[in-house]
Amino acid sequence: MNNADNENILHRREFLVGIGATAAGMALSSCAISGDRSAKGLTEEAAAVQPVVDSKTLEKPNLTVGYVPVNDCAPFAIAWKKGFFRKYGLNVKLNREASWATSRDGIIFGRLDASPVVSGAVTNARIGAEGARHAPLCAAMTIHRHGNAMTMNKAMWDFGLRPWYEYKAQYGDKALEEFGRDFRAFFEKQPTEGKVWAVVLSSAIYEYFIRYISAAAGVDPFKEFRVIIVPPPQMVTNVRIGAMQAYMVAEPWNTRAITGNEGVGFTFAQGKEVWLGHPDRLLGVMESFIVNYPKTYRSLVKAMIEACQYCSKPENRQEVAELITDRSFTGAKPRKPGALATKFTGPAILGNYNYGGFDGKNRTITAADTTIFYDIPDNIPKSPGEHSTFLWRSRSLWLMTQAARWGQIKKFPKNAEKLAAQGWRADLYREIAAELGIQSPKEDFKVEPPDVFIDNKGFDPSDPVGYLNSFEIRANAPTRFYMS
Repeated sequence: MNNADNENILHRREFLVGIGATAAGMALSSCAISGDRSAKGLTEEAAAVQPVVDSKTLEKPNLTVGYVPVNDCAPFAIAWKKGFFRKYGLNVKLNREASWATSRDGIIFGRLDASPVVSGAVTNARIGAEGARHAPLCAAMTIHRHGNAMTMNKAMWDFGLRPWYEYKAQYGDKALEEFGRDFRAFFEKQPTEGKVWAVVLSSAIYEYFIRYISAAAGVDPFKEFRVIIVPPPQMVTNVRIGAMQAYMVAEPWNTRAITGNEGVGFTFAQGKEVWLGHPDRLLGVMESFIVNYPKTYRSLVKAMIEACQYCSKPENRQEVAELITDRSFTGAKPRKPGALATKFTGPAILGNYNYGGFDGKNRTITAADTTIFYDIPDNIPKSPGEHSTFLWRSRSLWLMTQAARWGQIKKFPKNAEKLAAQGWRADLYREIAAELGIQSPKEDFKVEPPDVFIDNKGFDPSDPVGYLNSFEIRANAPTRFYMS
């Protein structure tokens, strides 16, 4: 690594420390609000449910479970409203978290028993990646796949940038090259403070996605723009005031930005266009929770699997989209009288997704895979017995390659398989799912084919370092070795 690379990484680390302190301050100032706005008590539907597990048989039936005000709080909202928690002997207090950092750290420091975490948070806690607390965090299951997107501001639109699918339609195999040319040209004309792309958490899949797509387009994310951390509900406001030019976040905070809503930006790409089928949110718990409360853990996972199944059914999605507009969850209700209640939450849940734009063109695309809670649509490659809540440990390895690629760890860990097994509890998931009569894939690792990635570069988990070294734009080049 040359001196310039070292200097770039040093500046990045200094910046992340500073922005982390700022985000922590904002999170702390929001704690009182978070608690007050959380969903409370038993709904009539939940109270009517007859438990199949006696709470007295559980080691810890009273749990505090976090959630963040984005669309993927849906399974938590449904488990509370429909009584899936109660069905499995649990008395769950839901706690609305201010950010993805507080959601993760709430588990690590024992304030929460469980909470959703961004993909990458578990892996990077295990490997001690930059920006992640080193802790024995575990993933119990996948909460959902997809359901996120990248928003760019109106200035980027006015400069000539357009949604990714339009680049692809117009330029075909040269789409990345053309996007990279436009992207670089825009940022070259901006002052330093005008070269900012925000994500919700450092060392997690959203940061990796914006770095991945820019690097694939030939734009070095170390040198040509900055990455900052902003909680989801603050994304739109920060674009409006010019604090950043683009961001990546879960819905509904992309849909809120487009013309006809807040009118400050347009969707450049959904995360599924970077990696089709990628895991977005995981259910996080500490390893000690699994060890100390094994029966409680199984009840929690069963309740969440059934909640994800409920959210997945087409006939339930309108109800789901309406439920999460509640102030206790996303609070994303339109203020205009007569506006559709699900104007913000509906597109990603129902699958009629509008990319927006400032030319009056309708860019609504209907797809079954906009947010995947359980059943996997036919357009996504899948293995026998695979469903969305299953955990592929090979994807933990992919996340480690990205941590190494962007200098968050010095090199790809030689004990990566062991770390993946400790963190992504696919072994326990299979057992628990089987008790519900659900089949799961028999393997823990699978090859991701080239056509699911935006740059057509497939991932073979048997050679993660070879994969890592194949990228021209990266922080370092680790020694090559092969996984078993």
